[in-house]
Amino acid sequence: MKKIFAALAVAVAFNAQAAETVTVAATAVPHAEILEFIKPALAEQGVDLQVKVFTDYVQPNVQVSEKRLDANYFQHQPYLDEFNRTRNTGLVSVTGVHVEPFGAYSTKHKSLDALPDGASVAIPNDATNGGRALLLLQKAGLITLKPEAGITATPRDIAENPKGLKIRELEAATLPRVVNQVDLALINTNYALEAKLNPTEDALILEGSDSPYVNILVARPDNKDSEALQKVAKALHSDALVQFIEEKYKGSVVPVQ
Repeated sequence: MKKIFAALAVAVAFNAQAAETVTVAATAVPHAEILEFIKPALAEQGVDLQVKVFTDYVQPNVQVSEKRLDANYFQHQPYLDEFNRTRNTGLVSVTGVHVEPFGAYSTKHKSLDALPDGASVAIPNDATNGGRALLLLQKAGLITLKPEAGITATPRDIAENPKGLKIRELEAATLPRVVNQVDLALINTNYALEAKLNPTEDALILEGSDSPYVNILVARPDNKDSEALQKVAKALHSDALVQFIEEKYKGSVVPVQ
């Protein structure tokens, strides 16, 4: 009997050693939901995926850079590039996963044409998402940006503003909470989904599926090629996950093949 218990103890210890833990930071919707979906499949491959949910766009990068977490999944490449530049970090993309078409929402107006002169418009206050919002406003014909303005455009780059829109820059996570206080709010899809907004039905204007803002799995140069993270990356492109995304988000989240 002692030999049996000893053998069981060895087996348990071996299995515990065999499973490698990977801790990934994510915003709640859709990123954490997507990671939770692939968790069982990864467990079968010896990867114990631990998902840590964050509500902001700063700490996930800080904690990965400081090696408190292995990776994160919440951002697109332009945001990562700007973060690395301003924070002197060297985080890298492991793989692109999906696009969340960025949208503009209003509880006061049913169309962009109904926006009054001097309308208040809230946009994210970080450089890349703020620029993304302004580019979408330009696409809608509401403003014209200076020719040299790029993806990090700011309100100072507005060359023409025929309606005299009043641009307010706010923390991205707060935008769903102020949508009823402004005429128009441009909201990242993850926060829109958390607020029970349906981008394909509720947005007055929405980026197309050709958006360059692909959400990526991000790690450090020292661990991006690890076997465990590569298994996570592969799972994020599985046929089962593509089907899950298409059925659950119905166009609000678009898988990248």
